[in-house]
Amino acid sequence: MAKTLPKTDVVTVGVGWTGGIIAAECAKAGLKVIGLERGGDKRNSEDFSMVHDELRYAIRYDLMQDVSKETITFRNKGDQRALPMRQLGSFLLGEGVGGSGVHWNGHTFRFLPYDFEIKTKTIEKYGKNKIKKDYQIQDWGITYDELEPYYDKFEKTCGLSGEPNPLGGKRSSDYPTPPMKKTVITRKFREAAKEMGLHPFSLPSANLSEDYTNPDGEKINACQYCAFCERFGCEYGAKSSPNVTVIPTAKKTGNFELRTHANVVEIIHKNGKATGVKYIDTLKGEEYIQPADVVVLTSYVMNNNKLLLVSNLGQPYNPETGKGVIGKNYCYQMVPGTTGFFEKERFNSYMGAGSLGEVVDDFNGDNFDHSDLDFIHGGALVVSQAGYRPIGNNPVPAGTPLWGKEFKQKSIKYYTRTISASYEGASMPYRYNYLDLDPLYKDIYGVPLLRMTYNFTDQDRNLYDYLGKQSDKVMKEMGADTIQSQGKLADYDIVPYQTTHNTGGVIIGDDPSISAVNNYSQMWDADNVFVVGASSFAHNSGYNPTGTVGALAYRAAEGIIQYSKKGGQLA
Repeated sequence: MAKTLPKTDVVTVGVGWTGGIIAAECAKAGLKVIGLERGGDKRNSEDFSMVHDELRYAIRYDLMQDVSKETITFRNKGDQRALPMRQLGSFLLGEGVGGSGVHWNGHTFRFLPYDFEIKTKTIEKYGKNKIKKDYQIQDWGITYDELEPYYDKFEKTCGLSGEPNPLGGKRSSDYPTPPMKKTVITRKFREAAKEMGLHPFSLPSANLSEDYTNPDGEKINACQYCAFCERFGCEYGAKSSPNVTVIPTAKKTGNFELRTHANVVEIIHKNGKATGVKYIDTLKGEEYIQPADVVVLTSYVMNNNKLLLVSNLGQPYNPETGKGVIGKNYCYQMVPGTTGFFEKERFNSYMGAGSLGEVVDDFNGDNFDHSDLDFIHGGALVVSQAGYRPIGNNPVPAGTPLWGKEFKQKSIKYYTRTISASYEGASMPYRYNYLDLDPLYKDIYGVPLLRMTYNFTDQDRNLYDYLGKQSDKVMKEMGADTIQSQGKLADYDIVPYQTTHNTGGVIIGDDPSISAVNNYSQMWDADNVFVVGASSFAHNSGYNPTGTVGALAYRAAEGIIQYSKKGGQLA
């Protein structure tokens, strides 16, 4: 029998960016918050003093989810049998206090105004036929202007370093800290882009250009450009993460309790209200029920979907009928781009930072004319200098053997003679790309695994081809002696790493028949349940998702505080 614990005002399932923001804001408002995190808490700067171990962290994924205990199953289409993902590859699921916010690179964009009203704006400009059959494009039920104050708040919490996107939405204030340093690589890209009439700007960075103290009094240090950001924690405390920002703020209030090794397996609900959650203490092997007035799902996209489905909360999506909302509109990204090989120039490519780079947005959103193109949206083109670590980076021209003498020679030669420009291509929701529960496989706790059915679509392939041609032009302008394109987009493969930018399944909107949550991330089907994160995205944009996740979390926190006072569906 599960032991029932004393009731709390708010319980969060997961303590990463979203859980940390909810905890900090609600605790500051006087609400008692319990954060349940299935991983441990070795996530502070001093815990990463020996973090520069590429094999341990970047190759063997020491900070990531243990897929021998919990994973997902995958198939490309509905008539295939899904099989478990037994090794992390295409995306990296975080675990432990801070979640993926510990090991991210720090790219922190705002989505474009076009993203939030994508259906309306596309039809207004190009007509209904521009949205092809089976693509489930829909507006978000919130506009950029409505979300802008929350973007601003998240950026000030993080102390982001950057400069305004000349093709982006209006801003209420500048970035809190200046852009990061320019390098030979980033200057070369910026100058080439300007020569082509494009609009380059510094990559918005959560690796800070200078020391900063945020509005809550949390100090974030200046980046050391050590090249160990993505897949690593920051021992300098210079990468804005939940562990150095919102979680300490929550703890200082005295209203927040963090429980680690607490794996939530069920949302308990009755008559349209959640009463709490059931979790397993994975160290003791004991079950507990944590009652709460408000339940907030703040775990990763996959687990948010899984918990709603196993708890029978919300109507599961059915791709055959198009009915239901939980699991609908799962989206990912594709990563076209170009690598340039330089025979006479060498670059200090061994150094860098996760978000040291330059961006052009001319090929993103609806910043270019799609009238004669067979796709919508686009992607941000980025040249970043994250630092070439020796195990994971061996750039060689096409046709080079992948082992042996020639490989070694060319790997050494081109290690400091290559530049890559790549996109995060936007992903549009497709009727037959979705999430549901696997009927065969279960995790170590006896809970069904989440099943992903996903493949790239004609929209993806057409966008991929177009974007690749544009980055080829930019790389030629940069002076590369040889350019190497990505080729054609094949079927989605879950094995090689692409991005950890999974979205959808619990999508936001203003119509309960086609969305799961309102624009406060409050469930239509249970008004004391909030589901916060990239699971809310109705489609995936041409950017990293974290900035929008943070903005939605701050809006959700505001909604939870309102709900605690008056209840009901929030307007």
